[in-house]
Amino acid sequence: MSRTKVTSKFQLTIPKEIREQIGLKAGEVVEVQILHDEGIIIKRFGRVKNPLKVLIGEVPSKHHISVEEFEEKAESR
Repeated sequence: MSRTKVTSKFQLTIPKEIREQIGLKAGEVVEVQILHDEGIIIKRFGRVKNPLKVLIGEVPSKHHISVEEFEEKAESR
């Protein structure tokens, strides 16, 4: 178990051995939850390996249009 100190600005440093073990990188978002009166849990949000697949899906859309057609429709509005 690692220990760390809360600063005067209520910040804390996640110890190096913990960061390395879970592969935590600078800039990642974490969630802090209350466990009970004396405890908290710090959880990392799940990382997405291919965010584009999440946004557009596994299978391409049947309603594919070219970039040019899209631009024309956008300009005509």
